[in-house]
Amino acid sequence: MDPDSKLALDAFKNDEEPHISIRQEICKGCAQKYCLYICPGGLYSINEETGELLNEYTGCLECSSCRVSCPYGALEWNYPRGGFGVQYRYG
Repeated sequence: MDPDSKLALDAFKNDEEPHISIRQEICKGCAQKYCLYICPGGLYSINEETGELLNEYTGCLECSSCRVSCPYGALEWNYPRGGFGVQYRYG
């Protein structure tokens, strides 16, 4: 079974309160944008009009790769509040 098929089995209970916050003033000055490439869920993108970093936290796999990939500390990542987040169903 390929990784995408395994990830498709996961369930998400999403909170209205995001568990990831982005300091846009730092992100706009970042040339590397490692977070765009390291997130296994592919949840980061750039708004073409504003240049802001966007995150779709509702599909977060809670690995915190984005947080550790940012050398400037622009991403604040916490586990979702109790009862929310990803529920792994394979492996």
